[in-house]
Amino acid sequence: MQAFEKPGANAFGHEFREYNKESERSSGVESFYKINHTNQTYDFAMEMRKKHLVLDKAVMGIWECCELLNEYVDESDPDLDEPQIEHLLQTAEAIRKDHPNEDWFHLTGLIHDLGKVLLHPKFGEEPQWAVVGDTFPLGCPFSKSIVHSEFFDRNPDSRDPRFNTGNGVYELGCGLDKIVMSWGHDEYLYQVLKRNDCNLPPQALFIIRYHSFYALHRAGDYKQFMDDFDREMYPWLEEFNKYDLYSKSKVRVDVEAAKPYYLSLIDKYFPNKAIKW
Repeated sequence: MQAFEKPGANAFGHEFREYNKESERSSGVESFYKINHTNQTYDFAMEMRKKHLVLDKAVMGIWECCELLNEYVDESDPDLDEPQIEHLLQTAEAIRKDHPNEDWFHLTGLIHDLGKVLLHPKFGEEPQWAVVGDTFPLGCPFSKSIVHSEFFDRNPDSRDPRFNTGNGVYELGCGLDKIVMSWGHDEYLYQVLKRNDCNLPPQALFIIRYHSFYALHRAGDYKQFMDDFDREMYPWLEEFNKYDLYSKSKVRVDVEAAKPYYLSLIDKYFPNKAIKW
């Protein structure tokens, strides 16, 4: 299988993650982050955990969940406007080219965004700003490296002294597991998989939990909170990022042709087919 090659431009002919490029798409992305950065507070994230981590919304399999996402387009993404299942398969197939023997990594590419089912009416039809977009720590100062950080002055947490002195409510080296992240599909899917006893390795769960944490794996911020486990897992997150980001294109994947392979991986890593969401 030919190695994955990074394309020269995204699906719109622009540089990847170009948030300042004038276009109808970038205008919508800016509006998204204005709402997201205003409302993603520490208290909101804790409330959403209580609401969704009871896992009482549905019982369904992994591939069924992939198909459920097919009607959604991520409003926070400046690089792609295709249905989510296209991005999932693009990511998985790109990883498969470079890491043919790491089948858990292929499956991670396929499922990494399944937490976006929170957009579906069955899951409460949460607004996009509470499901997608870059994630970031709450309970400590907001980094300037976070995309559209200028909108954090609208966030009540930016005026809370508990969260804006030193490291906020955290200790150095406490571990990312102790950090409350902005609520979204990353944390939700991580918790679903952890609570359903899947057989994916810890590298996969770490990738799923932090793949939208661009201030960490693109800018290098917030590393003061990492512990030894995080540092061991981190290279896999960096490796995953290039496939998640640069596989986005208008080149379509033949879903039916790819489906049998990924169903076999689902059978291998999810012996319990009835996943509680």
